[in-house]
Amino acid sequence: MEKSKVSGTMMGMNSSSAAANREELQDQAAGIMRTAESILRLVPVGLCVSALVVMLKNSQTNDFGSLSYSDLAAFRYLVHANGICAGYALLSAVVVAMPRRPATTAGSAWTFFFLDQVFTYLILAAASVSAEVLYLADKGDLDITWSAACGSFGGFCHKAMASLVLTFIVVLFFIGISLVSSYKLFSRFDAPVLSCSAAAAKGGPEIAAF
Repeated sequence: MEKSKVSGTMMGMNSSSAAANREELQDQAAGIMRTAESILRLVPVGLCVSALVVMLKNSQTNDFGSLSYSDLAAFRYLVHANGICAGYALLSAVVVAMPRRPATTAGSAWTFFFLDQVFTYLILAAASVSAEVLYLADKGDLDITWSAACGSFGGFCHKAMASLVLTFIVVLFFIGISLVSSYKLFSRFDAPVLSCSAAAAKGGPEIAAF
């Protein structure tokens, strides 16, 4: 009888130890993932600020006249988009890096997913529009009477190209961030579909709701 009690006690201790080890491993894995995601969100901050500063300082004056980034709406949009995305990336990195924040809920997961998508498309649109304007400045377009300007303002175009390259690198990082938030959302939570009992009873359609 005593042997069975001792055996049961040892088994209980072993199971408790195994559970504790399993929980510790899960915490370590979560910490590694949190650190990796924080770094992924922090890197675009420096890139956005660099692209923003390069474009802000982009102006050239010569015998043909003067040209500044502020003369082109697409480049102004690029500056604003980089500034906004830098702020969001920094804020989201701080939130993700908090070690003792509450466990991820469906609401917070959906919020990160939605915001990551919005800012990814924001910076992608800014980069795409600026790339088109820079292409026209380099090649020109006779159909719309847009003459090539880079031949006369080469320094301006080179700085604009540097800012644009940095912005497209930011786009790649934001795509990665969006993929991470998508995985975290859809691997943990089901799609937000709620069946209306009354409609289902009558053979009506399901109603999707968050």
